[in-house]
Amino acid sequence: MKPCHNCQSVIDEYNLDKQLEPLRDLTVDDFNICTDCVTIVADACVECGGAVYVPQSESVTPDYCPACRSDRIDRTGHDPGWNCTSLSS
Repeated sequence: MKPCHNCQSVIDEYNLDKQLEPLRDLTVDDFNICTDCVTIVADACVECGGAVYVPQSESVTPDYCPACRSDRIDRTGHDPGWNCTSLSS
């Protein structure tokens, strides 16, 4: 069992895997954050229409789910960030 990166409590992998089910093929091993520190928002990904996860320390819901963000990086070699309107540097 791993500790949550946010609050350091032990992650209940069974409960987190059930909560992350809408996030396609991702598992608790892809997150290392517990259910008390994350919120799942259904139908929020602008690319696939799937769920996204929002750490409780964040106030902005991401536009891309982790899987679509990863797919875009693989396809284009460019990281779009979590939101469509990311700031350019």
